[in-house]
Amino acid sequence: MNWVIASLIMFFSSISLYLFVRKSQLLKVPNSTTNLAMFAIPCLVYFALSFVLKLSLMLSWQHLLILICMALFFSYLGNWFSLESIKLAPNPGYSLIISKSYVVFTTLVAIVWFGSPLTIKNSLAIIIIVVFSALVMISKKDRKINNIRWLPYAFASFFLWAFLALSSKYLIVNGVNVVTILFYLTLFVSLTIMGEVKIKRINIEYKKWPVLVLIGLSSVFFNLFAQIGFQLAPNIGYVNAVNASSISLVTLFSAYFFKDELSFRKIIGIFGVTAGLILIFL
Repeated sequence: MNWVIASLIMFFSSISLYLFVRKSQLLKVPNSTTNLAMFAIPCLVYFALSFVLKLSLMLSWQHLLILICMALFFSYLGNWFSLESIKLAPNPGYSLIISKSYVVFTTLVAIVWFGSPLTIKNSLAIIIIVVFSALVMISKKDRKINNIRWLPYAFASFFLWAFLALSSKYLIVNGVNVVTILFYLTLFVSLTIMGEVKIKRINIEYKKWPVLVLIGLSSVFFNLFAQIGFQLAPNIGYVNAVNASSISLVTLFSAYFFKDELSFRKIIGIFGVTAGLILIFL
């Protein structure tokens, strides 16, 4: 497998994940329940996968400490901020395009931290994706005071997810396999969510279990192939660019299935993002 195939699987998993998240919100499923499904189900799958593949789950205390920080701050808080932003935004794509546009940040940091290459072609592709993504995000309606409460949450997830990607690459470079990374990451986040549920006495809604299972399975594939992409790609920014471009189709499908807002400007943005995605794969 190469990074292109891994990124494409991640791309379609991202679309399904956020469409199912949107569906769960329309069904009034509490965020705590959606969060738990997004991490607890993958945790069980990754544990089983490590057993089948006979992978060691042993870690040094330094790597374990990094994973705890990744889980509590970058993953759990990043996901919480993203879900809040999705809930408040007029279209989930508007929120996600900000939080996932950390591609530029991680691309540049990867050059400094990991000595990753960056070609002119892929630089242009990333710029195209980011610029046309702005067309998906910006509209006159969004500029009203009562319609921008989602923005701070989106920017918070931007930085947290950026450091999550960079930390993952650091662990991979230092010899930690991706299944082990994901098992501990999802385990610590799941325990954090369950602790929050108990402290706040939040009710966990299991009646909508079909959509919760679909969220969990989409999360399994999305995170697994994102990590494989980080491992194989010349620069993790390329994988993050593919990730960010998936939001264009999230926006389109959300308008089709859930009647979320969509304008001609957004459609132009979707075509532009698609062009950037094709360029990065050439």
